[in-house]
Amino acid sequence: MTQKTTPPPLTDSYWAATSDAALFDLTCADVLRAAVRRAPDKIGLIDPGEPGDETARWTFAGIENEASRVAALLQAHLEPGSHIAIFAANCPEWIFVQFGVALAGMVLVTVNPASNAAELAYILSQSRSAAVFHQAHYRGADMGALLDKAASLEPMDIALRINLDDPESWIAMDAARTVDSAASPASNHPHDPAMIQYTSGTTGKPKGVLLSHHQITNTSRIMALVKELDESTVKLSVAPLFHTGGCVGGVLGAMQIGASLILMRSFDAERILDLIETERATYTFVVPTMLIAMLEAQRHNPRDLSSLTMIFSGGSTVPVDVVRRAEHEFGVRLIIGYGLTESSPAITHTRPGDDPRDISETIGRAIPLVDVRIVDPESGETVPVGTPGELCCRGFNVMMGYYEMPEATAETIDADGWLHTGDLCTMDERGYCRITGRIKDMIIRGGENIYPREIEEVLVCHPDVASVAVFAIADDYWGEQVGCAFVPVAGAKPPSETLRDHCSQSLARHKIPKFWFALDELPLTPSGKIQKFRLSEDAASGALAAFAL
Repeated sequence: MTQKTTPPPLTDSYWAATSDAALFDLTCADVLRAAVRRAPDKIGLIDPGEPGDETARWTFAGIENEASRVAALLQAHLEPGSHIAIFAANCPEWIFVQFGVALAGMVLVTVNPASNAAELAYILSQSRSAAVFHQAHYRGADMGALLDKAASLEPMDIALRINLDDPESWIAMDAARTVDSAASPASNHPHDPAMIQYTSGTTGKPKGVLLSHHQITNTSRIMALVKELDESTVKLSVAPLFHTGGCVGGVLGAMQIGASLILMRSFDAERILDLIETERATYTFVVPTMLIAMLEAQRHNPRDLSSLTMIFSGGSTVPVDVVRRAEHEFGVRLIIGYGLTESSPAITHTRPGDDPRDISETIGRAIPLVDVRIVDPESGETVPVGTPGELCCRGFNVMMGYYEMPEATAETIDADGWLHTGDLCTMDERGYCRITGRIKDMIIRGGENIYPREIEEVLVCHPDVASVAVFAIADDYWGEQVGCAFVPVAGAKPPSETLRDHCSQSLARHKIPKFWFALDELPLTPSGKIQKFRLSEDAASGALAAFAL
């Protein structure tokens, strides 16, 4: 349980690292072995599969056995330290590969299964992957054919391709273990690289975030500590495993506290509620749009959710009325987190028992052992509390760097070890932070700085708006104008005048969007981030039809 302290009120936006947690020197393989020693026969992984499938279950010892098969195959063909890619959606085999790579003393490279051939080629080549595990198909795409095409686009040296859906591949793993029965887990150091996670690439080529065992094992454990989770926790995980939220916060976090993990293949509001009821899940992580869908699904078809005690969310603002509804209708505590892949991935969390407005309006304060400060983007000086600036963090969680990109690393981590997030925030006297926008998203209209996040937070509260993105549109006179693309809720057609009036109740006149675009969907990266640069480009080219106010 986290230590309850009440530090004196801050005057500068600087939260000094607290010591209410400890750092352990563990590798990911150590985490697996420790779970097996503690409770070998406890169910560690539950796979409900697709609707209609029979649920499969593995004990912690069973997970270790499957991971050892993967490790044996890799050790039979590759050298320690080799980079091993996984090109697959959520499935139990993904987790077996994750720990198998660790047992073999190699480095995991995660690839979004929605990647096209060009994106796949870039990642496999840039990461210097020597092997790739893949599914046969994903959302109708032939994964093997995509790999073939990728190999023709970029130079790469893939020595081993394993189809996770092909039984023969698993037979080969058993053969490798039989032939080399003396193979043992490699001796990794906790500060050695554990995985390379690629950023979403909202602008430019994705960058490979290099994370060590020490960074991800400690971050995932401390995330669980802040949430007050323990071995009685039953986690329902829907987060993509190719994200740190899934394979670090979800998998490694559950493994370290001895919790059972229910792995969903993909999000479905009805199914997640059914699984909470049947498997008696106590905890889940969902983004705000998923949470809203769950509330609606429960309203139409109530389930027994009495086992559920906590929901973790993040990624965007959760309206305060949604926080109150979730806590009242689900009977849970809601926790909000913020971080980046570059921070392994956590930086701040709200705490159990926080006020609904803190949960809705802030991203909490720094997790233990991490410094956080807000700086002036131009001078680099720490700003007074309540003053907007760039959020920076420093601590054990900061990435090793971008793989083979020293210049990009130096642009992100300064000489004093501060990771610059690019997010504009304020910090209050308690150390609680509030995101106000992105530095690169900032719109400069007639010399006035306008932060899209502030406008988006107003518009997302309109009952007819399902999702929204505010972005810059070039203007000869003003320099930039404010554009807004939104997706109406089903059946709604809010006129621009209604949205403008809604904005005028909370925003200064110059912040109200000039151009409005009603779209069926917003352009997204494969990982779900809005590509605002595409909206700006399409507005400039006339590809978007807008009505001006």
